[in-house]
Amino acid sequence: MNQDQPNNDEKKQEGQSQDSLMEKIKQLGSTNVPQAPDSNIHVLPIIGQVEGHLQLPAKNKTTKYEHLIPQIIAIEQNPKIEGVIILLNTVGGDVEAGLAISEMISSLSKPSVSLVLGGGHSIGVPIAVSANHSFITETATMTIHPIRLTGLVVGVPQTFEYLDKMQDRVINFVTHHSDIEEDKFKDLMFAKGNLTRDIGTNVVGQDAVDYGLIDSIGGVKEAMVKLNELIGKTDDDQVIE
Repeated sequence: MNQDQPNNDEKKQEGQSQDSLMEKIKQLGSTNVPQAPDSNIHVLPIIGQVEGHLQLPAKNKTTKYEHLIPQIIAIEQNPKIEGVIILLNTVGGDVEAGLAISEMISSLSKPSVSLVLGGGHSIGVPIAVSANHSFITETATMTIHPIRLTGLVVGVPQTFEYLDKMQDRVINFVTHHSDIEEDKFKDLMFAKGNLTRDIGTNVVGQDAVDYGLIDSIGGVKEAMVKLNELIGKTDDDQVIE
């Protein structure tokens, strides 16, 4: 019996390792997953649609704001984390949830850098500009369009006033956290003929930088170099104080 016990344990371990291997292949298409070393930089991905007060269907790829907000608080409290890089590939989503995330990122005491990969559309625009420095890849796009409501809407003047005020909140945040002028941002937001069956503008890579919406063209390397530079400046300031 004692001799059989080790053999059974070995078989169990082999079975567990095979199950783990199959799970990696199923989820990631690879048998080996590279492990990041302990780092002073936290990566905050904002992928898919920003989910707010309403839960989206299971088929939608979403970033839930109730998951991000505690993460941002933990980043602020954790002394080991010295900087944050925000990776965006989002179609937008809930306006108030997006603004809440943007305000929290902009109010962090630690340096932050954002990188728009693929797309940073709609409410992804305020999130992208909320960091201390923003990057966009040459092929990435950002769609700027007016706020809209879905579902049942009460057709009274107060509804349109509410929409107008919400839109002003987005415009004010973006213009205060980037170099784009308010009039130019509104021109892009209400432009006709650029989007099919809609008003607004699809801004690609270098155009976003030329408008002053995003700070620089770059990818992962440039974003990491800039963040380490900002962390170095922060450390120097603390030494001086």
